[in-house]
Amino acid sequence: MAKYRKLGRTSDQRKALLRGQVTALIASKDGRIITTEARAKEVQKMVEGMIALAIKEKDNFETVKVTAKVAKKDAEGKRVKEKKDGKTVTVYDEVEKEIKKDMPSRLHARRQMLKVLYSVKEVPAQNAGKKKNTKEVDLVAKLFDEIAPKYASRKGGYTRIIKIGQRKGDGAMQVVLELV
Repeated sequence: MAKYRKLGRTSDQRKALLRGQVTALIASKDGRIITTEARAKEVQKMVEGMIALAIKEKDNFETVKVTAKVAKKDAEGKRVKEKKDGKTVTVYDEVEKEIKKDMPSRLHARRQMLKVLYSVKEVPAQNAGKKKNTKEVDLVAKLFDEIAPKYASRKGGYTRIIKIGQRKGDGAMQVVLELV
């Protein structure tokens, strides 16, 4: 008896499909995707495990003060430059910041999640199709900072599957997989 569904694909295709759907579920604003029932059950296993891991490690960090050099910027948002010895050099300010330093077990959990999640870029609506102002979305931070505190009091069952009917083309059962 197999411990997972093969979904009619080779292993690399199957892993890519499931990684894509897990990423889509976590990255979506409303926390839901529409897919087939068999895929949803496999994605559900992966997402539940990741959320459980995030809940376990959500408070496992220490806050550290660091000083960082940050480029000074003018009113237009461009870096301020000055001439020194015939060369143009960027001017830097020293800023003190507080950062979260992961403990070893949280770092390991972060790396386990990064093995599954794809990187996602957020594009503003007015710049659709352009590279300017796109931002890399940190899905692991979203898991630790938004999703884990939301489900901290639950003992499992972080997702639900709702059947919505059969697909017209091949009759496969369509479902909505959503975060509870």
